[in-house]
Amino acid sequence: MARAGLTTESVISEAARLIDERGLDGLSLAAVAEKLGVRVPSLYKHVDGLPALRRGVTVTAKKSLSEALGNAALGRSRDDALTAISLAYRAWARAHPGLYPMAMLAPHPDEAADIAVSTALVDVVFRVLAGYGLEGDDAVDATRFLRASLHGFVSLETGGGFALPVDLDRSYQRLTTSVITALNTWTASP
Repeated sequence: MARAGLTTESVISEAARLIDERGLDGLSLAAVAEKLGVRVPSLYKHVDGLPALRRGVTVTAKKSLSEALGNAALGRSRDDALTAISLAYRAWARAHPGLYPMAMLAPHPDEAADIAVSTALVDVVFRVLAGYGLEGDDAVDATRFLRASLHGFVSLETGGGFALPVDLDRSYQRLTTSVITALNTWTASP
């Protein structure tokens, strides 16, 4: 019953699809095995149980988000780059509702792959913020501000927290504009 070509990457990819469809609670080795047309023991050749599978999916989610933001920022700077990554962030979260919370987790201190993709994700933001002259502690503060702003909106949106009859795209654009305004005056702040 084993399927030819089954790899660690294909197992993790299928698990990621399942999480986006069913949420993290819907992930099980049995569900992944069923989708792949194999028996559960076959998965152990590629992943070391459910915790390892979740770690692999977390790394994959962070890498995917990092690539989306990096591609959005490519060739842009300052306000254009920030607008582009803000739109890409929201689009990615909406396309990956199950993976999104996993991509927001701090890296596990003992997982080199998680640390590497988390660092790459933050580096995309640092490069955009460098266009505003923000480095060091200022860049960290600004990154936290940007992340809290985007994450707050996206979490409320994907969680069904916005019910007022005002266009969400308009609200998100205003949020992004407000973040840009703040970043343009960031170095003047205490």
